[in-house]
Amino acid sequence: MVLSTRNAVVISLIALSFSASGAEPDAQGAVGQLYMQSNSIENEIFHFGRRADGSLELLAKHATGGKGCGTYKPLTGQDPAPNAFEGAGSVIITRDRQFLFTTNGGDNSVSSFGIESDGHLTPVDVQPTGEQVDGRSGTAKSLAYSDKHNTLYVLHAFGPNHLRIYDVNHGKLSLRPQKRTCNTATKDDRLTTQAALTPDQKFLLVDVLFDARPAMNPDGSPKLVATNTTDKDGLIVFPVQDDGGLGEPMFQDAGGAGPFYILFLNKKPDTFLNGHAVSNGISMGRLDQQGRVNHDPVVAIDSSAGKPSELCWLVITSDDRIVLATNFGFSNVSSYIIEGGKLKLAKDPACPPVPGDGKFRALNKLVSSGPNDSWLSPDDKYFYQLYPNASVLVGYRLNPDASLTEIGRTPIPYTSPQGLAGF
Repeated sequence: MVLSTRNAVVISLIALSFSASGAEPDAQGAVGQLYMQSNSIENEIFHFGRRADGSLELLAKHATGGKGCGTYKPLTGQDPAPNAFEGAGSVIITRDRQFLFTTNGGDNSVSSFGIESDGHLTPVDVQPTGEQVDGRSGTAKSLAYSDKHNTLYVLHAFGPNHLRIYDVNHGKLSLRPQKRTCNTATKDDRLTTQAALTPDQKFLLVDVLFDARPAMNPDGSPKLVATNTTDKDGLIVFPVQDDGGLGEPMFQDAGGAGPFYILFLNKKPDTFLNGHAVSNGISMGRLDQQGRVNHDPVVAIDSSAGKPSELCWLVITSDDRIVLATNFGFSNVSSYIIEGGKLKLAKDPACPPVPGDGKFRALNKLVSSGPNDSWLSPDDKYFYQLYPNASVLVGYRLNPDASLTEIGRTPIPYTSPQGLAGF
């Protein structure tokens, strides 16, 4: 068919308009998708296509319609600093892969996107969490979704209303009036990290990192009160009611000091791991039908370089054999193996450290690139780790001996990014 000059111009203009509207190009050879939030002031979701060799291609950036905190860390007042909210699970995908949810910590809101069959995103909704922003930023940080109840839970670092709840209808968000706190009668300003549903969606678990809001000592060092050091109440178990609401909290032993990240095993739904930022390792816990927890002792990494290691984020292979643990304070990753129902160190570290720009130090005084969220491909072949202070997302090949071999680096914004989710 021969096009007239006029028709050719019209088609070109339409194509240009479509490209400018944020439509995504196709990834060459993509076998999967990976999503990250920039946490920039004008927050965005970065959509990467994942190739069969583990390499990534940036396909699009989608405005969330909400605010991040940028390089500012509202928990300590530092600017710039990575790991702004001391949290996990700020970007999640529903099990049916129909929707993606993300927090907007800067203005305390949550955004939803529809996921098309090719992984492309379509904005659906953005709604406030109902919690007022005091100062430069809010602290909405962690999400958990119950498809059984069509309910989305959003956790804030600070209370008193740490938890708020949305009803979800085809991706649309409706805030419920119910509010839940993670404070106690004697600890009225606790700092939480992550909310995680049990596989059967009967309980919502929340880790509490600090028993009081971080403050600064006269010498400029942070003054911190880690949970679960004396009072064994660093893990909170909320029963999930028939309508998706939350029952009364049960304050329990988290298994170690400074609990941060909860990860349930794939094949033993009553068993979970907890990464401990202050105990420098992982504990294995079991949850009974009444929501009561018992733990094995913490299996610690080598923290002789400086304590705390701030071991926080965890992923596990589909066969429940290899666990990868991100060490914020050491700028690297350690690996564990589960054998005979017991956890033991495999490679410590599993990869060399990734240096940052030298301007940020962790609690152990070591220069850190601030690694936070991570993700493991469903075939257990490739592991992806955010190093925000180094402005890179690093891809690794996971080896049978639980070591990691770097395969490539993808540029990301400086210091602010958080959250990884994919399929």
